[in-house]
Amino acid sequence: MAAVNGVGLSWPSKLTKTKTPKWGFSPSHRRCNPSSSSAATIRMTASVDEKKKTFTLEKSEEAFSKAKELMPGGVNSPVRAFKSVGGQPIIIDSVKGSRMRDIDGNEYIDYVGSWGPAIIGHADDEVLAALAETMKKGTSFGAPCLLENTLAEMVISAVPSIEMVRFVNSGTEACMGVLRLARAFTGRPKIIKFEGCYHGHADPFLVKAGSGVATLGLPDSPGVPKAATINTLTAPYNDISAVESLFEEHKGEIAAVILEPVVGNAGFIPPKLEFLAAIRKITKENDALLIFDEVMTGFRLAYGGAQEYFGITPDLTTLGKIIGGGLPVGAYGGRRDIMEMVAPAGPMYQAGTLSGNPLAMTAGIHTLKRLQGQGTYEHLDKITGELTQGILDAGKKTGHAMCGGSIRGMFGFFFADGPVYNFSDAKKSDTEKFGRFYRGMLEEGVYFAPSQFEAGFTSLAHTPEDIQRTIAAAEKVLKQI
Repeated sequence: MAAVNGVGLSWPSKLTKTKTPKWGFSPSHRRCNPSSSSAATIRMTASVDEKKKTFTLEKSEEAFSKAKELMPGGVNSPVRAFKSVGGQPIIIDSVKGSRMRDIDGNEYIDYVGSWGPAIIGHADDEVLAALAETMKKGTSFGAPCLLENTLAEMVISAVPSIEMVRFVNSGTEACMGVLRLARAFTGRPKIIKFEGCYHGHADPFLVKAGSGVATLGLPDSPGVPKAATINTLTAPYNDISAVESLFEEHKGEIAAVILEPVVGNAGFIPPKLEFLAAIRKITKENDALLIFDEVMTGFRLAYGGAQEYFGITPDLTTLGKIIGGGLPVGAYGGRRDIMEMVAPAGPMYQAGTLSGNPLAMTAGIHTLKRLQGQGTYEHLDKITGELTQGILDAGKKTGHAMCGGSIRGMFGFFFADGPVYNFSDAKKSDTEKFGRFYRGMLEEGVYFAPSQFEAGFTSLAHTPEDIQRTIAAAEKVLKQI
């Protein structure tokens, strides 16, 4: 494993021989990698200025105005509306490699990657060619196909916890299915989730905990009845004692603990050194299942996901994003004895019209093949670490309180003094300042997630030049705000 930079911990590497690190929390700001020299930053700043043209979003504004008449809020997923950062949402026309282009002709270095799937870069030529061949045979069969077997074998061979897998159409579906399965297998009703962890928009997961609330979940959205959340218990992320207390209070009732092994939906929050191992121990002692939601971290932190990276094997795992190569997909899998409860092998019902869609299977197969290449995760680790450290150093240089970190191809930063261990810590970030930073970076041709509380992603298509240009732009914008 590579280092967890910034807010979190340092973990030993499986890929390179290093001295045993001193465990503990690192400072909010760390020295930059020697390759990120000040001279390079100055040169790139000049380059950014030379290339900059008049920034306009007139066409995007016109299109978004029309979209608001047709779709709620003008979008099909809320974060895309830019409400948390302000300003005009951009309407994308095309993507390729590490770049996006909007309908006004502006080009951006993209660190969203379609919210995670584009780990090998957008519109990869090999993936597009494979999709073209599959489309000649049809776009949807509604019946078994050989492509399902191929991708299933690849997933099972890669992910330590998965002995059998079921493909679905989204991460939300995967989490819905795995929750039902955990309850069916254990015969217990309750689950534990963590504040700030997102597991899709199904009713049982749309829960936040008020002060001291443990037994009754509080609906986090209108339309979610209390009856749907009464069996959802919550705890702060990285808080082992809170989990122990819930198991003590609800003896014999808890079916599973579900968590993001690295939080990405409250910003980038890595686990403390002992946290995942302790949760694994607690669930085993209480005959409850441990579920890793690896929709975001699967195949991103390592080929075998976060569970390979951290060396902790859950009972069940959810996947999505990368395994569809940019097409709609989800999956859940785990121990054979548990998965054999899923219909038609067993009584736990779950189905889907487009599950195992041949196009998604094709894109997933060819994406995973690319990830098997030599040096994949070393590249992601290097460029992401340099990017994150460069931004943090720029923040320190320009007088902003910032903290952040990265693991392989996943990163994040907050406008706050660190460290950040949970969602309560994350909420201390200066979101108004992040909005100003975000809008400034857009004008400099850099696209981050339009929310302080979303992780960022790099890809195999990102180059050292992309990283240096981004760092130079960040320093320029941070000086301005």
